[in-house]
Amino acid sequence: MEFEFTAAELAAITGARGQRGSTSERIRGIAALSEAGPGDLSFLGNSRYKAEVATTRASVVLLPPDHAGEPAAGQLFLLVENPSVALALVCARLERKLWPAPAAGVHPTAVVARGATVADSATIGPLCVIEDGAIIGERAHLQAQVFVGRGASVGEDSWLMPGVVVAADCTVGRRVRLHSGVVVGSDGFGYEFVAGRHQKVPQVGGVDLGDDVEIGANTTLDRARFGRTSVGEGTKIDNLVQVAHNVRIGKHCILCAQVGISGSTTIGDYAVLGGQAGVAGHLSLGKAAKVGGGAAVTADVEPGAFVNGSPAIPYMLERRVAVLRERLPDLFRRVDALEEVIDGLKKLSPEGAGRKMPPA
Repeated sequence: MEFEFTAAELAAITGARGQRGSTSERIRGIAALSEAGPGDLSFLGNSRYKAEVATTRASVVLLPPDHAGEPAAGQLFLLVENPSVALALVCARLERKLWPAPAAGVHPTAVVARGATVADSATIGPLCVIEDGAIIGERAHLQAQVFVGRGASVGEDSWLMPGVVVAADCTVGRRVRLHSGVVVGSDGFGYEFVAGRHQKVPQVGGVDLGDDVEIGANTTLDRARFGRTSVGEGTKIDNLVQVAHNVRIGKHCILCAQVGISGSTTIGDYAVLGGQAGVAGHLSLGKAAKVGGGAAVTADVEPGAFVNGSPAIPYMLERRVAVLRERLPDLFRRVDALEEVIDGLKKLSPEGAGRKMPPA
């Protein structure tokens, strides 16, 4: 990965509010504070690493405005409102340099049905398949081996990585990013037990993805039994997430890796689900609800609530229960000891066995 920025360019990109020190080094790398050397850019994204700022060898460091330290010789501190966001701005500029927008056109090995509509500004990569009635919007980019089914649509400026599947009758909004292996419109998991057999229930609905959605690698979103499975605008979904049929996810939600959501559950706007959280079917998680990693949600969650544990309960209660759980072995030992004392007293004084024991 080759790139180069001057200190002045970095100050302009990040919108630095101030600076301390100076450097003549050109920035050719990005590294953590503890690993950076001359020619590297680093940042303080978490206060736990604050002590490493004084020892870092990075040429340029992105820091919050209230940072009190001074740079070493030949080192520049750029003071920015949010170092993590500032670094993201640098990486966005770097991304455009490393992976420039592809040339428009359809690769000779792609298969595009006669009844499909592909915008002239779109890019259709090698071995893509676009079926009849599908619509590919302006400046959409389909990398290698992307499948877009019959009647599906991909909005303008969307980017579909290699191996993505957008099945029939599914819609992808504008500026959507789907990483490798995403399946939009996999069959819903629906069966009825009839006469000793699992009889398949046809899943005839679709999936709708709103604008500015991003979905990580190998995540699957099942088509609805009827109606639509949906993901609201701005929602970000990590790798290896399962969204079942008829689930409705609101706007600007975060779903971390290995989350599983059962059918017909509704997730409110701005909700956050930690890694490996599981949500049972036909539930409602309110606006801005939070679910801790590994939690098992078996009941509705109120708007703004924070739940954790299995089964999920209010976060602070779950923390108290966790503390008490660690004390259970000691508690059992104390109970066993008390029982031994009581048994001994009974043997010494059987007639007093029924009397109330004085407090310890």
